[in-house]
Amino acid sequence: MDIVCLDLEGVLVPEIWIAFAKESGIDELKKTTRDEPDYDKLMKWRIGILKEHGLGLKQIQETIAKIDPIPGAKEFLDELRSICQVIIISDTFSQFATPLMKKLGWPTIFCNTLEVAQDGEITGFKMRCEQSKLTTVRALQSVGFDTIASGDSYNDLGMIKASKAGFLFKSTDKIKTDNPDIPAFETYEELMNAIKNVIK
Repeated sequence: MDIVCLDLEGVLVPEIWIAFAKESGIDELKKTTRDEPDYDKLMKWRIGILKEHGLGLKQIQETIAKIDPIPGAKEFLDELRSICQVIIISDTFSQFATPLMKKLGWPTIFCNTLEVAQDGEITGFKMRCEQSKLTTVRALQSVGFDTIASGDSYNDLGMIKASKAGFLFKSTDKIKTDNPDIPAFETYEELMNAIKNVIK
């Protein structure tokens, strides 16, 4: 039985931190997992910048409320869910993801949790498990699923390479060049056709 595992940011919705960087005027926050492969290092750095500027969860959630899915994402997801099981596996946080899941029609998402003080300051984060995307794909395989994975960043490569089929979607030139063996697509139509060919 096939199950499709999709990244969230950059694949179905715009990058939350880039949107917040633009909204807050803090350019450093534009750095994402496309730029920094070490997610732990990236998040600790982000939390430090937020603290420095006196910003917390409320301000980020206000930005997220204005974010809409990438055009065509919901339709792509609806069609995909009509032909097979789909799980979004993301390194984002439940406090960020919920409004976006509503706009996408409430797909299943596995993500992480922020540690937030009473005053709204983000003090830390709790990862669901180590190497969450790869670990989740392997767990799904261990209970009888064949996984098909797609994402755009360094932290997606583990699940993509470990799956029966894996695809890069709207990725960077560097990631595509460094991984020439992984098919790379730019449109939902291309990705859908590739997934359908595997499911057959």
